[in-house]
Amino acid sequence: MSQTIVVTEFLSLDGVMEDPQNWNMSYVEETLGADVQSELDRATGLLYGRTTYDGMAAAWPKRAGAAADRFNGLPKYVVSNSLTDTSWAGTTILRGDAVRAVSELKASGEGRLLIWGSRRLVQSLAAASLVDEYVLYVHPLVLGKGVRLFGEGHHEKLELTDTKTYARGVVGLRFRPVAK
Repeated sequence: MSQTIVVTEFLSLDGVMEDPQNWNMSYVEETLGADVQSELDRATGLLYGRTTYDGMAAAWPKRAGAAADRFNGLPKYVVSNSLTDTSWAGTTILRGDAVRAVSELKASGEGRLLIWGSRRLVQSLAAASLVDEYVLYVHPLVLGKGVRLFGEGHHEKLELTDTKTYARGVVGLRFRPVAK
């Protein structure tokens, strides 16, 4: 058995994932918040690229509440060849080739590794067929510019496994990659 890698992202309708804290908060309501917390509660670890890790490590240790307790208490893995020290408790640095390092981590046990943000890492892992599930919260908003989850030329066939519509128009979509 191996660990499951789950990509969880907030997206605009046009696929932008950049800086969601600047555009998604007015869409978050109780049910959406509970479902996001449920994804976090099911996780056995968090997986990040360096840029997202730096932002999360700067923010979450200062916060309180159920989400903060969970983020701070879970094992965290950051893929980086330049990070030398971690201040966020429970962090392991994965060095070397990202695909190889994450493949080894994935094979090392059972559980659910969540990725939030970390676009370049997600794109690398998706291209290597290492992502097992996508949980995407698509907001009824077109941003027109910004960093998108899937890069130019990315092709991956996905199977829709679940949907949920939230009170403020966000649609939760759960996908599983179709085996090649």
